[in-house]
Amino acid sequence: MPVMIYIRWMNLAGLDLNLLVALDALLAEASVGRAAVRLNLSQPAVSHALRRLREATGDPLLVRVGARMEPTPRAQALRAPLAQALDQVRGLFQAQDFDPATSTRGFRLMMPDLCVDLLMPTVLQRVADAAPGVRLDVVPWRGPAVLTPDFARTVDLVVAWTGEAYPGFHRQSLYTDRDALAVRRGHPAAGRLSDLAGFNAARHVAVIGTGERDDAIEAFLRQNGIERRIALAVPSYLQALRMCARSDLVAFVPGRLIAALAEPLDLVQVEPPIDPGEDRQYLFHPVVAQMDPGSVWIRELVLRVGRGL
Repeated sequence: MPVMIYIRWMNLAGLDLNLLVALDALLAEASVGRAAVRLNLSQPAVSHALRRLREATGDPLLVRVGARMEPTPRAQALRAPLAQALDQVRGLFQAQDFDPATSTRGFRLMMPDLCVDLLMPTVLQRVADAAPGVRLDVVPWRGPAVLTPDFARTVDLVVAWTGEAYPGFHRQSLYTDRDALAVRRGHPAAGRLSDLAGFNAARHVAVIGTGERDDAIEAFLRQNGIERRIALAVPSYLQALRMCARSDLVAFVPGRLIAALAEPLDLVQVEPPIDPGEDRQYLFHPVVAQMDPGSVWIRELVLRVGRGL
């Protein structure tokens, strides 16, 4: 049966942990003088600590046998659990190490499909090179409404277009982009899409995410008096690009995504007749993980990839 350390007259709130450090030294040295040297304290201070420990445990702990001091049976029984307890307490105040090469930690990342396609191939390659045992779980994008302090405890980082600050998260700029038109190579009207008349005449595929009522570009188009012909609405940019690759539909999507998938999907990027301005993606990480070495490592890796686009 494991030995318990009993503090007879002290409750936990009144416990001086320095007494346990002193007890550890006294039991190791079996001498007040040598324990004082080990602790860099005066001999009277250590004698005072021993007196308090005797009162707390109800045991003399060290008794004189001839010219020497020897630990009592109770003191001998305390040595192992005391050392273990002190190691655990010290561990509370030591920074946790993170070694990517040997870690088997898992990280949860929330990002829209757009960012998965742009970032994750390079992120995965760098993780495989530096941390082959690490697992990445990409959770579905659920919109900015979920960015709460409670949600912050369930993820390691979030990539989002919103520039707003959220309680429980820190925000950093990740990368910028501009929207463009995507069409299949050989599209019969590709040369006319940069003209407003050609843009209006085309059949468009809109991207309307879960819980949204319109494509993100729709408000800008309406403000400029443009009502495009929407032939199809899909929930993701990747689905929009795949439909464009297999039809004469046109998609108004981020230019970096078109460039990334132009070759495998045989797409062409066309400059639109209007410029909706710059898109900016942000990286959010939980405040509670600000100093966590593993969290620092994964977000710095994702930041380097995003800023290197």
